[in-house]
Amino acid sequence: MLQFDIITIFPDIFDSYFNESIIKRAQKKKLVKINIHNLRKWTLDKHKTVDDKPYGGGAGMVMKVEPTFKAISEIKRSRIKNQESKIILLTPQGKLFNQKIAKRLSKLKQIILICGHYEGVDERTRKYLVDEEISIGDYVLTGGELPAMILSDTIIRLIPGVVGKKDSVKYESFEKGLLDYPQYTRPENFKGWKVPKILLSGNHKKIQEWRMKKAIEKTKKRRPDLLK
Repeated sequence: MLQFDIITIFPDIFDSYFNESIIKRAQKKKLVKINIHNLRKWTLDKHKTVDDKPYGGGAGMVMKVEPTFKAISEIKRSRIKNQESKIILLTPQGKLFNQKIAKRLSKLKQIILICGHYEGVDERTRKYLVDEEISIGDYVLTGGELPAMILSDTIIRLIPGVVGKKDSVKYESFEKGLLDYPQYTRPENFKGWKVPKILLSGNHKKIQEWRMKKAIEKTKKRRPDLLK
């Protein structure tokens, strides 16, 4: 079972998403466990302050190192010993997330995700507390909660038994370095928009060849960088 421990200052954000669809079923089947931790639990003042002004001046606030250190320390103490785990900071400055990284992380037993906020985190959090930093794209969000959901979703569906049919994952976009091939379903003819005849032929070898060709064509047109 893969365990996620997500450290955030907005824990309620995760309730609806993680309690629906595939992720909900994965938790019920005990293939994955998701723990949401409110960072404010590890603050010392009555206002439960998690941020402060940056040394040297500048706009915005910076997330303090002390609460994050205490949160990680407590979470690490409660984990199963000798199990592989990673502590990941979600930040625009991190390595760009992709399917290859998701497959690597899906082999772990525990993933601790730190949701950044404000102008970022104290640099000592990056330097001493995390194993790696990950970004979901070259843009800036309000916080790390959405990236945490995206990482979790992408990784969870790669765990054996989560997605009903293995081929559903095997032939998805990016799995072979290509975008997915075109898909069709009923009706066969809608407003004169017809399903390609090859898909109705019953010739599975020809269908696979057609799908590969179309996947390459789509990738070449939309994401030529993947073909490199």
